Amino acid sequence: MPAKKLCRSLPVFLFAVFSAHFANAQNEKGPNRVLPFLDTAVIEQSVGLKGKSSNGEYKITIPQNDLRVDVDGFTIIPAMGLGTWVDFAPSADGAMVMGDLVLTETDLKPVQQEVIRQGLTITAIHNHFVRNHPNVLYMHVGGSGPTAGIAQKIKAVLAKIAELRGGDPAKGTASNQSVQNTLDTKRLDEILGSKAEMSKGVYKYTIGRPDVTLKEHGMTVTTFMGFNTWAAFQGTPEKAAVAGDFTMLENEVAPVIKALVENGIEVVAVHNHMVHEQPRIFFLHYWGIGNAEQLAKGLRAALDQTGKKNASMGEMKMGNH
Repeated sequence: MPAKKLCRSLPVFLFAVFSAHFANAQNEKGPNRVLPFLDTAVIEQSVGLKGKSSNGEYKITIPQNDLRVDVDGFTIIPAMGLGTWVDFAPSADGAMVMGDLVLTETDLKPVQQEVIRQGLTITAIHNHFVRNHPNVLYMHVGGSGPTAGIAQKIKAVLAKIAELRGGDPAKGTASNQSVQNTLDTKRLDEILGSKAEMSKGVYKYTIGRPDVTLKEHGMTVTTFMGFNTWAAFQGTPEKAAVAGDFTMLENEVAPVIKALVENGIEVVAVHNHMVHEQPRIFFLHYWGIGNAEQLAKGLRAALDQTGKKNASMGEMKMGNH
């Protein structure tokens, strides 16, 4: 090839090589990479529990049926936020896991030790309630690795909890119990702008944050994986209880707390669930007792301080947190 023609062709050739290399790198490491299929059969076999699939993820939920928890005269049943859950999502090395473990005070130390022994991480320990008897705590855990291996690590942690409790927490009777609910749910829906789902007397809303794209170690964290705001009601129109969790960006924390407190709803915890998330996300647990309509209006005021302000609250799904 003549030298002049070679010089003219070389930039085009180099550009094509660079473009192909960049595209391959994006496919391998970028936001549009194709992740491997999550082998749910391996997870189910390794953990020994059945879960629920959603958009490529697999979630195992364990109602804490062996615990009877009371707060200010109201019974907290699994449907009101008393459930351990573990979510598996496909990752480049097999599976990423995120979970929320419900623990008693005596469970806490040995379960911490087991989590670390298994090579998993602890990303948060916090309360959901105050004045609860017995006292329960929530431990968030995470990890990633080959699917079978990470599932076996989770199995070991769940087995330690069962050992400490003297049996499988799911095999108790708390889920057989219903709580009183004579609420005007249509009126609550009008105030909050959507519908919830009823389970054993608990009327629960689960609200995603479609306005925020959340990543943890580069992986998308979904509503199914616990990135949601929720509210659970029980009781009567005159005396209801509401418990729940707000998902907030950092500039939403102060106005949400202000709105809740000014409306007589008690903020009982402010904390993180993750460590390496982008953007930074804070979670807030609250507890309120009083006139059901007034409680709903207080929640609406707080919701209006988040990214859903002046917009539809989005799709409501029954979920566990």
